[in-house]
Amino acid sequence: MTASPTIATLPLRVAEARALNPLIRLLRLEHAEGAALPGWTPGAHIQVQVQLPDGQSDWRHYSLIDFHGVAGTPGFAPADYTIAVRLEEGGRGGSRFVHQGLKPGDSVTVQAPRNDFPLDEGTARAVLLAGGIGITPLASMAARCRAQGRPVALHYAGRSRTLLAFADELQALLGADLRLHADDEAGGAGFDIGTLLDGMAADEPLYVCGPKPLLDAVLAATQARGWAAGRVHFELFSAPVVEAGDQPFEVELAQSGRRFTVPADQTILDCLIEHGCDPLYDCKRGECGVCAVPVIEGEIDHRDYVLSQAEKDGGQVMQICISRAKGPRLVIDL
Repeated sequence: MTASPTIATLPLRVAEARALNPLIRLLRLEHAEGAALPGWTPGAHIQVQVQLPDGQSDWRHYSLIDFHGVAGTPGFAPADYTIAVRLEEGGRGGSRFVHQGLKPGDSVTVQAPRNDFPLDEGTARAVLLAGGIGITPLASMAARCRAQGRPVALHYAGRSRTLLAFADELQALLGADLRLHADDEAGGAGFDIGTLLDGMAADEPLYVCGPKPLLDAVLAATQARGWAAGRVHFELFSAPVVEAGDQPFEVELAQSGRRFTVPADQTILDCLIEHGCDPLYDCKRGECGVCAVPVIEGEIDHRDYVLSQAEKDGGQVMQICISRAKGPRLVIDL
């Protein structure tokens, strides 16, 4: 994705880089000229320009971390930004660049903070559920709630305790309001979503950040309980994954007549980028709606979290960053 000229970019440098565990690396970034940085609110992210193995540049979004509860306060102008990046071995190489290609002193281009996952201004207890690296925006929310005197409960789940980054900092911040779950300590059992939901009061909002299976399970469970959609706030922290039965299909661009075969392990968006096209996109996880494209022909396998059920049933628009074809061919209005 090319950085939009309407979005400010910041010349930063890596002030600190260190491993938190075998998969997660922390980076602290400061302005290259020592200036104060734009403020942000809990849930916000920055987009970092990365270099991919094929030599192309791209952008990756990483949530900002604050354990002091000052993010979002009037006049907040931090001296640095802290992010934590999980190494995605099966990805296109953005996280590998952050893990292996950046060291203290290196220059980094960053888009200014933006918040698509804000903490509400209510006073009811905020219930936070993090899966893996999804802890990053929720840690900032927990710290802000603590600073405001707002009740908060954080549930943090992962495959093993060694992969739960910031566990010590969160324990010091939250005490008994932190619940850690490690699958390997629970006999391989995953986090019990039903027990969490059934223990929440009717006025308590739920904030979820983590991989797609966690989010899908939470949304299914809340819908089964009749929760209003606006009560669950979420951000997805994983790239699209290959699902059972995924097959290659052809996509035709109606405006040019160009045709491409989309492999089973690639999204339409990435296929178009690979072939020199320049479609609009942002999150690449089916959350933001930026990559919506009209569909002229073909049956859509919707996998996004943006379109309403009526829009999905209508079959006339799709999010090309995550959704696929159910049949052998799609014609889209690009």
